[in-house]
Amino acid sequence: MNGAFNHPPDITPGVAEQAVSWLVEMQGGALSPRRQQAWEHWLQAHSEHQRAWEHIQRVNQRLRGLSSPLAHAALNAPKSSSRRHALKLLLLLGAGSALTYGLRDQLPITPLLADYSSPVGQRRKVQLQDGSLIQLNTASSVDVSFNAQQRVIRLLEGEMQLIAAKDARPLQVFTADGLLQPQAARLNLRQFNNRTELAVFDGRVALSPADHTGSPLWVNAHQQVSFNRLAWSTPQALDAGSGAWTDGMLVAAHMRLQDFLAELGRYRRGQLNCDPKVAELLISGTYPIDDSERILSLLEISLPVRVRRFTRYWVTVEARV
Repeated sequence: MNGAFNHPPDITPGVAEQAVSWLVEMQGGALSPRRQQAWEHWLQAHSEHQRAWEHIQRVNQRLRGLSSPLAHAALNAPKSSSRRHALKLLLLLGAGSALTYGLRDQLPITPLLADYSSPVGQRRKVQLQDGSLIQLNTASSVDVSFNAQQRVIRLLEGEMQLIAAKDARPLQVFTADGLLQPQAARLNLRQFNNRTELAVFDGRVALSPADHTGSPLWVNAHQQVSFNRLAWSTPQALDAGSGAWTDGMLVAAHMRLQDFLAELGRYRRGQLNCDPKVAELLISGTYPIDDSERILSLLEISLPVRVRRFTRYWVTVEARV
């Protein structure tokens, strides 16, 4: 099994911790000449040290935009042990190590520490330095790490569409469930709590689940597949509406109302509920995801339902009386 599935290959956890320790020491006061020389020797000893130091510096800058108590302790108590602990925790979360995946569900700061993110209800396009294009769907975030040898993209949460540029350096795309290696590909990738869904529009992609020891699965153009850390499903033909979100549309083809509302709820803040009495109603059509209120109004016209709004952030679709 490739060790890269346990931690990303560009910055190992041990080196990330070393970089954190140096930063914590520097922020506690000016280094002595001996310690300054030791830091310079560490920095120049390996290119991985330099990548880790650059990443830690970027993360440290992001912390100054946080308003949480943890960030406040990290940045505003320079001589306390609690400050050192808080800073180290926050920096390790953003250091690109395996701890990112282990702790991101426990502390809601992943989007704030990610290289690129999009808030709920918004989409974002990012042009990378190699010419690749990433489009992030609602509530999504990625980390990007390029160097002279390789290109690495990590989907931390949510969904992205990637148009991979041609480049001599190999491209690796990580999710919590494994590794993808696109070849001249345009793909859509969505991270769920217990699986990842991949759709390939152009090119092909080698898929290696994190805990799978065999050969990778090649997913070809016009195919989609679901996988977890152990295995993958049988590749299927692309759904008609796959990737429609990049054009601001939600496509439903005989979709259960409960499933439709779950999808629509991704683009709204708050809770969008479905009464079990109407959950099995079927819905078809193409809907603009940037206007969820309009979609809810259309449901009342096309289905025997009513939309009950307790507050702006607590809405239930129930049977019409």
